[in-house]
Amino acid sequence: MDRGAASGTPPGRAGGERTAAEHAAGRIPLAVVVVDRDGRVSHWSSGARRLFRVTKEDAVGRLAVDLLPVSGALPETLDEPADAAVPAGDAAPRGAYAVEEPGPALDASLESGLSYPAAGRARLTVPGQGRDGARVDVLWWAYPLVGPGQGRLLVLAADAGALRQGEDGGDGGDGGDVERIAPGFALHTDFPGAEDLARRLPEILPSMSVGDSARIVSQVLELGYPVLEFSRQDRVPVTPDWGVPRRAERRERRERAARAAAEGRPVPEDLRDEGEDLEYAAVREHLEFLNEVSSRIGSSLDLSRTVVEVSRAVVPRFTDVAGTYLREQVVAGEGFPEGVPDTTTLWHRVAVEHTDEPGRWDDVVPVGEAMPFPAHTPFFQCMTSGDPVLVPRISEEMGHAIAAQFEKRDIRPLITHRSMLVVPLKARNVVLGFMILLRHPERAEFNDMDRVTGAELAARAGLVLDNARMYTYQESVAETLQDSMLPHIPPHRAGCDIATRYLPGTLLGRVGGDWFDSVKLPGARTALVVGDVMGHGLNSAAMMGQLRTAVQTMAALDLPPAQLLRNLDDLAQRLGEHYLATCLYAVYDPVAGDLHLANAGHIPPVLVRAADGRSELLDLPTGAPIGVGGVAFEAVRVRVAPGDRLVMCTDGLVEVRGEDIGVGLATLCESAAHPAASMDDACDTIIRSLNTRGGRKDDVALLMARLSGIEPEDVAEWSFAHTPAEAGRARAAVREQLHVWGLAALADNAALLAGELVTNAVRHARGRRIELRLVRGDTLLCEVDDDDPTLPTLLGAGTADEFGRGLRVVSTLAREWGTSRTGGGKTVWFELPLPRRRPTEV
Repeated sequence: MDRGAASGTPPGRAGGERTAAEHAAGRIPLAVVVVDRDGRVSHWSSGARRLFRVTKEDAVGRLAVDLLPVSGALPETLDEPADAAVPAGDAAPRGAYAVEEPGPALDASLESGLSYPAAGRARLTVPGQGRDGARVDVLWWAYPLVGPGQGRLLVLAADAGALRQGEDGGDGGDGGDVERIAPGFALHTDFPGAEDLARRLPEILPSMSVGDSARIVSQVLELGYPVLEFSRQDRVPVTPDWGVPRRAERRERRERAARAAAEGRPVPEDLRDEGEDLEYAAVREHLEFLNEVSSRIGSSLDLSRTVVEVSRAVVPRFTDVAGTYLREQVVAGEGFPEGVPDTTTLWHRVAVEHTDEPGRWDDVVPVGEAMPFPAHTPFFQCMTSGDPVLVPRISEEMGHAIAAQFEKRDIRPLITHRSMLVVPLKARNVVLGFMILLRHPERAEFNDMDRVTGAELAARAGLVLDNARMYTYQESVAETLQDSMLPHIPPHRAGCDIATRYLPGTLLGRVGGDWFDSVKLPGARTALVVGDVMGHGLNSAAMMGQLRTAVQTMAALDLPPAQLLRNLDDLAQRLGEHYLATCLYAVYDPVAGDLHLANAGHIPPVLVRAADGRSELLDLPTGAPIGVGGVAFEAVRVRVAPGDRLVMCTDGLVEVRGEDIGVGLATLCESAAHPAASMDDACDTIIRSLNTRGGRKDDVALLMARLSGIEPEDVAEWSFAHTPAEAGRARAAVREQLHVWGLAALADNAALLAGELVTNAVRHARGRRIELRLVRGDTLLCEVDDDDPTLPTLLGAGTADEFGRGLRVVSTLAREWGTSRTGGGKTVWFELPLPRRRPTEV
């Protein structure tokens, strides 16, 4: 396994002059041995077993001098191993801190603590198949260990013969350069990638506590990093390779062992040992792959992005082609029926990742196509059984059967003779889709271990996809709920134009409790509302819906703003929900030219004056939020002029975490005063100015009203006595006024309907005078006020009934009509559309 060399070009030599041996030095296999204070081996790595051909069971507990040729670190007063040879080259070890003379006795050196590291090179004979064993050229480094614990000497060793192998496994040269290599020490900061060299050191140590590992690493770095010296100025840092053969080497060893077993010959001992290690390495490689895939997928809850992450995670490391199919309902974010899929189930191809030529798969199997799969295919078997399906090689016959599903497209050249693995994407025992994995013919076939790996991969990917699917589904439900609760406000009301904006929050579960509304009131007035239920989620949205409905109902009763908020607070208490809400309620009277406002803990509105373009925050009594209970609300009146603009919003627009809200309010005032060609442009200007500051998490509701007003000449009012004859006078007055306004086409219907309303008021009123008002705006509005609080209703009048037909006539002829209670009685009104003006003739 090549973990990558951390070294760069060594000092004193140009990058292009490096030998094959220098390249190999970046990935040299290491043996790791720890000697305790008694001079006995306490740790013997698998690399040591390979290098010295001694098993861990035979090595641990033995005297180190019987196993290790580490001159200078182990005493020469004790017997050398019988098969040890004189070190090649200089008898004494070489290095930055070379020990020129043999050290003291091992016991004494370990007890007193060796102060310097030592390094050397020796040729020795190790046990092997031959009678005389095998000769090994050993490079070694020894570090004294200081501190608590039994370990007193750390020994690293490597086979110098491995340096003769180039990166491709061939001969790297004649070996002359290798003979001149000597082990040594240097500061790790002398080389590029010094931090990576230091970070890799804990990997060579045996299992120990974090504290012991950090202590030993700091000692090694202080004493000197192990290097290979080609000369005094030419050094290469040792990057450890843990002796796990690369993929090609592992495959070669497996094939050799398999051939020996097939021919009836005993498997050589070295292949059996390696086979055990290779099996462990293969399992570890698969686990590493799964961990890597798990870390790369699920970075978001976006379904399409998750699918792409899953596909790219397996190509090319595990497979050469990966096609992902999902149920049609999963792609659409919908639920689907329970039970096993059948041949009518549609599967959408949502991703195809491959290492073939660009575009080779795109035309034949395009992403986005939906198709069913017949029962005879391995895909149908996978999705009905919920288990992976392995096809070692796709035969010509199977390739033809699969290709038959693709009309006018021949996919046989893309799949025939390839190894295929089909894995189900499952979650909670439900098959959401499947992945088709294909390997090139020259690549190793999928095997049983790959089947297990693929099943685990699919299980993890299926859970991530299901989380993304559920989030997408719940987000769709929440957004649908939010949209259904937000009103569709007409852009024009009597005497004002309205524009709104809603921005969902940027947090997960972003549906919230912000809302705005506009309610038509008697007297050509308009109620403007903005509110915010604290919190997020479906509960907040549901609470918002209840409060919005309550505001609409109470506004229709024409309650004063302060009384409306008082009633809303009482309602919130009765609902029993532990929610708080802020609310700003304003009533605009275009005839009187004023605003009547009350505030329940909401941020104040901005009023932009048309006369000079100046904007100001209206100073309103703040009040307590809805739901606190027992708090009085106050209302104020503000004079406005035609063309003034009122801006109302929720705090999500102006409030940013870590920033004073005054900054946002100042920005709101500044952006609201910016000239704009239309109301929509004005809203967009505000959103751009405040939404680009960053840090916004909350949802935003914005309502802007241009207060155009109604001119006095567009309003006509009369007062009639409580007598039946007044109905005729009312009809005549209406007819005459409409002729003055140039609306003679409406005179007949308007007079008829006004007479019916006045007649109804005469019959039911208690004696106060009856008021009649005509307002000319976008429509013709007629209102009749009396002192009877009982609201009239439509009745089903029979042929013999004398009364009950008046409101039915109004309902039939008027575009819209309605009733509402007032402080002194009720108002009944109707609207008629104005006739279209003919274009001016030239």
